[in-house]
Amino acid sequence: MCYFRRIFMVVLWLLSFAFPLITGDVSYSVPEEMKRGSVIGNIAKDIGLDLGRLSARRARVDSEDSGVQYCSVNLNTGELVVQERIDREGLCAKKTSCILKQELVLENLLELHLFILRIQDINDNAPMFKEETLKFEIRESADKGARFAVGEAHDEDIGENAVQGYTLEQNNHFKLDVKTNSAGRKYCELVLDKELDREDNNEITLVLTAFDGGSPQRSGTVVIHVTVLDANDNAPVFSQTVYKASLPENSAPDTLVITVTATDPDEGIHREITYEFDHVSSKDVFSIHPKAGEVRVKGNIDYEKMPSYEMQISAKDGLGLISYATLLIDVTDVNDNAPIINLKSLTNHIPENVSPGTEVGLINVQDRDSENNRQVRCSLQTGVPFKLVPSIKNYYSLVTTEQLDRELVSDYNITITATDEGSPPLSSSKTVHLTVADINDNPPVFEEQSYSAHVTENNKPGSTLCSVAARDPDWRQNGTVVYSLLPGEVNGAPVSSYVSVNGDTGVIHAVRAFDYEHFRSFKVQVMARDNGSPPLSSNVTVNVFISDVNDNSPQILYPTPEGNSFMTELVPKAAHAGSLVSKVIAVDADSGQNAWLSYHIVKSTDAGLFTIGLHSGEIRTQRDISESDSMKQNLIVAVKDNGQPPLSATCSMYLLISDNLAEVPELKDMSYDERDSKLTSYLIIALVSVSTFFLTFIIIVLGVRFCMTGAGAVFALPAWHVTYY
Repeated sequence: MCYFRRIFMVVLWLLSFAFPLITGDVSYSVPEEMKRGSVIGNIAKDIGLDLGRLSARRARVDSEDSGVQYCSVNLNTGELVVQERIDREGLCAKKTSCILKQELVLENLLELHLFILRIQDINDNAPMFKEETLKFEIRESADKGARFAVGEAHDEDIGENAVQGYTLEQNNHFKLDVKTNSAGRKYCELVLDKELDREDNNEITLVLTAFDGGSPQRSGTVVIHVTVLDANDNAPVFSQTVYKASLPENSAPDTLVITVTATDPDEGIHREITYEFDHVSSKDVFSIHPKAGEVRVKGNIDYEKMPSYEMQISAKDGLGLISYATLLIDVTDVNDNAPIINLKSLTNHIPENVSPGTEVGLINVQDRDSENNRQVRCSLQTGVPFKLVPSIKNYYSLVTTEQLDRELVSDYNITITATDEGSPPLSSSKTVHLTVADINDNPPVFEEQSYSAHVTENNKPGSTLCSVAARDPDWRQNGTVVYSLLPGEVNGAPVSSYVSVNGDTGVIHAVRAFDYEHFRSFKVQVMARDNGSPPLSSNVTVNVFISDVNDNSPQILYPTPEGNSFMTELVPKAAHAGSLVSKVIAVDADSGQNAWLSYHIVKSTDAGLFTIGLHSGEIRTQRDISESDSMKQNLIVAVKDNGQPPLSATCSMYLLISDNLAEVPELKDMSYDERDSKLTSYLIIALVSVSTFFLTFIIIVLGVRFCMTGAGAVFALPAWHVTYY
């Protein structure tokens, strides 16, 4: 036994942490018909709640038994105030105890306090007879002491506010006898105190007054007309003093409930019996056949409004004698009310980074039926990252089951279905719309891993190089992308002095003109950053390639005249056709076909004596030298590149046909245009120097070529294209 007791205590301790708090009852006595806004009591003080936390915890009052909220809580003072008219008679009819069950709900964390409103009756209804006038026909042969049932006056109030007694107006023949029936209600009978004499007085008018015990006291009257007849000494007699019947709610109109019967041993008109209800309110729900005594359904039977009925049925014979029977009807519940889903609170915008298990809504489910018909199960449709967790009583928490991602699903329509356990079961659904709020959880992503831009040299500043683009799936400012250059250098200068990027469009522009001969490519780092908090970013490399244009003319290295001097070379007289005489050396700073050079003799002393290699620049004899050839030969050579349009340069080459410098006459008129040149003995020194320079240059070039070939390398100069022999 001790072992099980310990287990029980451990379970209770665990449940106190697993479920929200629910407290016991607090009750208030409230008189009916209080004005709206009247204070019932201070529930915050009575329960012991922190007054300053009522608003933060969204305190409110929910009705347990009906959809009407009769009171509300003042979040500033903690007072319960009347919100709707409270009519005890409409709520509880003739029940002695009238109780409204209410709930004080505190959210965040969920806490539920039950409290009861005990509705006190006030004397707001006066006694009332079913008719304004009662008619009795009494035979004059009636004995002194004969009794005539008048019935009872009905007062919707209860207790002291109900009917407490009757008074009869002073008269010569009747007195009043007040009695109490088995249900505790007072009724009265007329007692014949002095025999009637039809010949003396055939009509008697009496005024009967019913009064209650309320303060102020209320009363109601009925006028009794007595017609003196001959004797009718037997009143009808019911077969039962109390009739009982059971009826399912929602029974169709004209459904037979029960048949009551009464008999009268008199003869003729004295035994003709008429049935009717004694309660005025019952006539709206049930009807009784005046002759057959069949009680049938007339109005709407609703178990939730009235689970049982008690009524008086009178049987009156043809001359006015009356007897009474009680009819008790129990209404049985059927499952005719579908569950009602109430959305008590809801977080409409859920951040996508909330952890699984976060509460986003509070659901309350009600069913007005009873027993199993009142038991309700709630469920959600499948395929959504939410679930319902049972909480206190008929409350459910709507919580997340997994991590949300707005970029995958931004909105959810959650359908909540509530089904009761009736037969057949009834269900209802409610759709809740939830929106996933964005957070900055995605950095911008470039559409390509790297970008390439191609631009020709000598471009205009401000020209467009290329465009980069990054996408961010986040929402609004979290998905707005801004582009910028990362700091860096190009040829020792800041990268911003070469290119710029449009922060909104990602278009990259050239800041200056580029020169292919200085550099052919460079790299730029571009950053894409969003406007989230904190911002996220990513980088991409942009490779800029510069293309060459033909913007450099060929440069002649040999021969290169300086001032008015000129280059002169000796040609042996015995030179045969094809002999190498000299060579023009030129280079071009451009590249590719822009640096492909071609050589042409544009002017010569003897057009058929010399020729030049188209691509080598070598000057050779076309035929054997003859005695008739002029000793002084002048060539003008043009060097042209292969660009579009082509660029060119020219030079003059002076040749002397001689085997010995001693044979050379005084060098006068060596050129066609400089006959007055002051050539002196320096000519011999110049010729020797040039020849020595040329031979040395040829030896160096051949040596370099041999070394490069031996090492398996290809001889190339990055910026200069050299044509050599």
